[in-house]
Amino acid sequence: MQQESLKNKTIKGVGWSAADAFLGQGVTFIVGLVLARLLSPDEYGLIGICLIFNTVLNGIVDSGLSNALIRKKNVTDEDYNTMFITNMVISILLYMLLYFSSSYISQFFQRNELTSLIKATGILLFLNALSLTHVTILTKRIDFKTKTKASILSAIMSGAIGISMAYMGLGVWALVGQMLSKQLVYTLTIWALIKWIPSLKFSLDAFHYMWGFGWKLLVSGLLNSIWNQLYQVVVGKFYSPATLGQYTRARQFSSIFSDNLTSIVQRVSYPVLSNIQDEKERMIEAYRKVIKMTMFVTVLVLFSLGAVSEPLIHCLIGEKWHQAALFLPLICISMSLYPLHAINLNMLQVQGRSDIFLYLEIIKKFISIGPICIGVFVGIYWMLLASILTGVLSFFLNSYYTGKKLGYSSWAQLRDVAPTYGIAIIIVLSVYFIKFLPLNGLVVLILQIFVGLIVFFLSCHFLKNEEFKDIRNIISNLIKRKNEK
Repeated sequence: MQQESLKNKTIKGVGWSAADAFLGQGVTFIVGLVLARLLSPDEYGLIGICLIFNTVLNGIVDSGLSNALIRKKNVTDEDYNTMFITNMVISILLYMLLYFSSSYISQFFQRNELTSLIKATGILLFLNALSLTHVTILTKRIDFKTKTKASILSAIMSGAIGISMAYMGLGVWALVGQMLSKQLVYTLTIWALIKWIPSLKFSLDAFHYMWGFGWKLLVSGLLNSIWNQLYQVVVGKFYSPATLGQYTRARQFSSIFSDNLTSIVQRVSYPVLSNIQDEKERMIEAYRKVIKMTMFVTVLVLFSLGAVSEPLIHCLIGEKWHQAALFLPLICISMSLYPLHAINLNMLQVQGRSDIFLYLEIIKKFISIGPICIGVFVGIYWMLLASILTGVLSFFLNSYYTGKKLGYSSWAQLRDVAPTYGIAIIIVLSVYFIKFLPLNGLVVLILQIFVGLIVFFLSCHFLKNEEFKDIRNIISNLIKRKNEK
């Protein structure tokens, strides 16, 4: 009964998380397309610089406390209050640091307007901290329905605000208004729906437990964020904000699929796998299934996206973003491995091995120095090519320890996902060269999508792909359930 209950929660969790990612984030993505036509690459680049620091500092705000509570079997109200107070104090201190450092940051990038932009976007730290504990409560309950409601509402309202500000000629501040209003509406909605009110009850014992588990995740997450943002720093400093804007837009096209899908898997699988951490065989089965299904969707979508990058970007946001279309295929290939990284690291957290998590992140950062140096001295395209190689090496590092612990090796994981990569390559080869036909860009894009879909279905059918059958069965069962109701 308990197993069935967990299964139902998992299915619902995946469904609502998918709705969150592809409706909530989908609205944000569509808004981004409109804004990209109204704003310049340089303005997007300025916001990209601001987000470098917000991304890093937001990781510190959480400090790994949420993962500690999600993993904990019996969580009390005192635990949640302790987490809330800790997050708020850290966010205020970090905002003060960012506020007084803003002028130095603007001098480094030689753009005076960054001072006021950084001060404004820094408010996101405080707004995010207000919602972190509430989101943790919902994740613990595997209740992603509430999060989805908040996400969709915030995306719609902030999108309307951002587009209105852009039409009013406010330029880069339209992006600031969109981001701040999105987080504010999300936080207020979460508070209204969950109806959990924090108190000033701080427990040192609760803090010590959370910090004991979370500090290694904090350090590893911080290292990961800093190194990821170094790519942005290199592009923004050694090239230009406009080039950074191009890079950022290309990254956003890939992330709408890769990051969101991986986020769905992480959010749902972590509490679910934590619940069955003492049942090894059941956990391994679920772990393998998660990898195969996630990679099937991610790899096929990203490889297809890379193949149609030029006509897609030209049609959606205009030819002024042509450089982004050239960056996108390389980013897509690199990001296709991201779910494997995330799922293997997720398993380390489930097993309580935050020490190995930290150890791996330190090693991987030394490996990542190579592409960053290439970006500085050789060029962006070579930096992106090198990042593909470091991604492969990072996968072997991430999967070694989880594979050794569970008996599911790196090579076994690769064998499981190899058919998916085979189908993806077939699709790419069938659609890529269509772009050279002397046809209108929109016609080329439609033709590529049509041919790609035909090749996809034929490949899955003749190769008898298991993941395709599983997804088809899931969709069929959902339709049957809906009709029965």
